[in-house]
Amino acid sequence: MISRKKKKKFTQNIAPFLVRLLLNVIWRTCNVVKIQGEYNLEPLIKSAHPFIPVYWHQHHVYGAYLMLKLKKRGVNIGFLISPSSDGDMSAKIAQKWGTVAIRGSSTRTGAKALRDLYLAITKDKISPVNTSDGPTGPIHVFKPGAIMLAQLTKSELVPIAYAASRYWQLKSWDKFIIPRPFSKIVISIGEPVRIEKTLSEDELNKTCKLMQSMLLKLEFSARKELDKS
Repeated sequence: MISRKKKKKFTQNIAPFLVRLLLNVIWRTCNVVKIQGEYNLEPLIKSAHPFIPVYWHQHHVYGAYLMLKLKKRGVNIGFLISPSSDGDMSAKIAQKWGTVAIRGSSTRTGAKALRDLYLAITKDKISPVNTSDGPTGPIHVFKPGAIMLAQLTKSELVPIAYAASRYWQLKSWDKFIIPRPFSKIVISIGEPVRIEKTLSEDELNKTCKLMQSMLLKLEFSARKELDKS
């Protein structure tokens, strides 16, 4: 039986290295044949105002790839990561990338996480990634957290999706997608969405549905483009 000390050492040191190694293999061997809607990011990058990238939890692999491209262009990217020991591995990976690990779970400490994200945007000028159906699902159901954060900070939401020609799909709640090496990739970026300062409960629900529809349409568009290549 593995001791708690050895398990912690694996989580903190070996596992992050292996995950980064796998991602590097995928990113270096796969071919991003097109990034649809990349022009949607240009005004935001030039303005230097933080924004909120949103994508499904299952789209982390190429969501993160795009975030690192944005970081190279001067965008201060952050990831919301659980403050528990389970989040230590993800935090270490984020730090190795030179991005910011914002430690707060959207389930256990939701109010604190929202406060930390608010401060990250308004004080530190960080653009925090939001996996909109995370951290536990249901899959492809857009939750209101990103919309509330956009209201509080006057930041725009930027919907992102991708499709891979060949991939593994995990049996997790999010059906996490891992592109196979040497696959073709299409990334699709939607128009930035500005949220009204005040929304009724009905309007909030409708906005969630709108964002949900946008993400699904972007994925469909990426898949359609991939079929052409």
